[in-house]
Amino acid sequence: MSQLKLTALALTLGVVGIGSARADVQFQCPAQLPTLERTVPAYLRAMKISADLVVQTIDTKSGALTLTLAGDPNDKQTLDFSRRAEFMLATERVRLPIAGGKFRRVDTVSKKEIVLAMLQHGRLITFEADSCSLDALVNHVGVRQNIVAWAENLNWDWPDGGPARWNTRYWDRGTPKRGVSAHVAVMDAFLHQDKYAIGCYTAAKLVVVQGTLDYYRRVKPNANRLRQIERILLKDGEPLVDVEPSEMWRFEKDFDATQAARLGKLLALNTKIAKGNFVPGDWGYLLNTDVTTAQKTGYEGSNAIYMGRNKFDDFYNDHGHSFTYEEKLDEVYQWRNGVFNRVRDKAKRRALSAQGLAQLGSGIAAGGLQLDTRLSPSHF
Repeated sequence: MSQLKLTALALTLGVVGIGSARADVQFQCPAQLPTLERTVPAYLRAMKISADLVVQTIDTKSGALTLTLAGDPNDKQTLDFSRRAEFMLATERVRLPIAGGKFRRVDTVSKKEIVLAMLQHGRLITFEADSCSLDALVNHVGVRQNIVAWAENLNWDWPDGGPARWNTRYWDRGTPKRGVSAHVAVMDAFLHQDKYAIGCYTAAKLVVVQGTLDYYRRVKPNANRLRQIERILLKDGEPLVDVEPSEMWRFEKDFDATQAARLGKLLALNTKIAKGNFVPGDWGYLLNTDVTTAQKTGYEGSNAIYMGRNKFDDFYNDHGHSFTYEEKLDEVYQWRNGVFNRVRDKAKRRALSAQGLAQLGSGIAAGGLQLDTRLSPSHF
């Protein structure tokens, strides 16, 4: 059945219908529906996303517009999207600033792949209230792409249990110095990477903050939005503190339950996410379940940003600037075998079977390493 017929059927019944069980992007704003009905499909067409790939439905009772991928609702995987011929995906080339006021070109995930991953079954992404508009969707996709772009070519040093190192011209141990703007301090961490030695938690926060600030400052300039975000980041003077919701770390033994309601400055928490479901720009966490090596500073787990194309960040250029998901799982698993450096400790590696590797992508209760949570950019 075509998209138009499915939409007409949903309108007739007054329910979301087919889309409700597998919906991934939903606009909840009755007053804006007439506009969204026209502009959202046009946006998808501009992305060269075929109408045959998307089911659009409307709940006339609640006034919700829902879009999801057509196909098997049990298909929640996104890691293989770049290999699915029907999606016709390719990378996009963007420009990023470098030292000296110049730019470099970077091949990164396409906006099309980001949108398709958002539409895949497995989670609900809602746009409502002041963020219920096509512009909010466009900005959300743009911020995700910019986060990924800044994660493409990183070469920070790994402190390996030692103290972090910061460029003292701009930072005082992770806090911007007095008189230094947040965006200037954060940008320096990318322009002069050799001056920084940071753990993966700090690295992930820097990438998210940089991707967000740079989007509204340079990619799609919006002075009011930029001031809003900088105010949020600097409300306590610490732009790298509380970027994510406290609830992300509930699994930790020393989690402070009194802080459970604290929201993230820039990120929202998505829970109960299906295995293998990542949207480019997501921040996920792989938990080191080995009791012994998890006590080693820096090896408690791995903060991982999904870059699309089955690629995850490589903050320290240990593996050609990215890991596949399988390689990332194997990296964390091999810590229990004493493989803390992929070259130096190569002989200690114990190969996993395909079945064993697949299990590592399961939830902790199923013997895996992957938490079923994802951090994603908030709607502003």
